[in-house]
Amino acid sequence: MARSGYDETRATARLPSLDVEIVHRRPLEGGDEQISMTVRAVPSFEAFGRFLEASNPLLFWTRVMEMTWSPWLSGRNHATTERLRKP
Repeated sequence: MARSGYDETRATARLPSLDVEIVHRRPLEGGDEQISMTVRAVPSFEAFGRFLEASNPLLFWTRVMEMTWSPWLSGRNHATTERLRKP
């Protein structure tokens, strides 16, 4: 088996409907590097796009932000209300 002129590291992930592969290559002689990332969706990206068109991603994002910020915003409103009640 012939030895490659590169030191190569691969990382792969298999998620539901998505395969990701990252390859880092560095030549044994020389100072340059190469990093490539491949993403493969099953079903296709076109099918995923159709799914997004059918749903409302802006509404989803708004709900996520509301849930994320609600502990801080409700605490701020409570502190403001308490400050206004004090004589």
